[in-house]
Amino acid sequence: MTIETKRLIASPLARIVFFTFLLLCFGRIASAQSAAVKVIPAELSEISGLFISKDNLFFVHNDSGDTSRFFTIDAKGKLISTLYFKGDPSKKHFGVTDCEDIAGGPGPVKNKSYIYLGDIGDNGGNRPYVTVYRFAEPSKFSSNMQIESEAVHLKYPNGQQDAETLMVDPILKELIIISKRQDTVGIYSTALFFKNKDTLTMKKQGSLFLAGKGLAKYVVSGDISRDGRQIILKTYTNVYYWQRNGKESISQTLKRMPIKLPYILERQGEAIGFSPDGKTYYCISEGKNAVIYRYNLPNTASKQVLPSRVRPSGKL
Repeated sequence: MTIETKRLIASPLARIVFFTFLLLCFGRIASAQSAAVKVIPAELSEISGLFISKDNLFFVHNDSGDTSRFFTIDAKGKLISTLYFKGDPSKKHFGVTDCEDIAGGPGPVKNKSYIYLGDIGDNGGNRPYVTVYRFAEPSKFSSNMQIESEAVHLKYPNGQQDAETLMVDPILKELIIISKRQDTVGIYSTALFFKNKDTLTMKKQGSLFLAGKGLAKYVVSGDISRDGRQIILKTYTNVYYWQRNGKESISQTLKRMPIKLPYILERQGEAIGFSPDGKTYYCISEGKNAVIYRYNLPNTASKQVLPSRVRPSGKL
């Protein structure tokens, strides 16, 4: 969550009004659930992005305030590894500014999987560029490990933007960033095959309008399925789903009316990701004692999208 969002809901009255409104809207769904189950380690109290590997490992990260690192957990929330990388030395001891999303997909070496971490938050609208880090997906893990990274610095063609959504398009081989807070958000892209420390200006592919007002409609996360055929976007209150036709651009797909999927209201849900087979998706919230939610997609076993909570494997 960005600084502005925290400020907007920081006062007790504003927080009560905002979340009372959300709970009234989603109370029937939320009330049907059992008490929260702690499945996320204490180190991960600000989860803002999620990528699920082909081995069903969850790569997650904290947002602003953390250092240049991300984490691997299993589907039950058990911490497997903390991965450290060399960030931007100009960012003092943090190495990053505001990491807001993480994605996975192809990269420079054929048939090799890569992880992309988006240091793309810009609440003040004053960053000269944002940065996306690329890592070869590890095959072995230790509790604490260093990982080699490459970085690309990205500029917007129409001035600074705040964004929390980074996706990888495996069909057209593009990085996709969607801005966060406008009434109609922008869809931006650049090629996956950048060189380390390149500074590139992204292309604006198009725009997207979603219903809602204020914080409730901010686009805070998204993912593209491993085959590139499904797209999912998340706001604080809704999850939207599209199916892609052929090799059309992401912006072309997002021009169509989305399917609104059921979503259990989370305290500050800012992470969403497809399973490797594209049949389910997962959501995780910021905050302590966070819960991993798993949902079936409409074209799987049931026409109804059914959520379930992932139980912990043991005390963390």
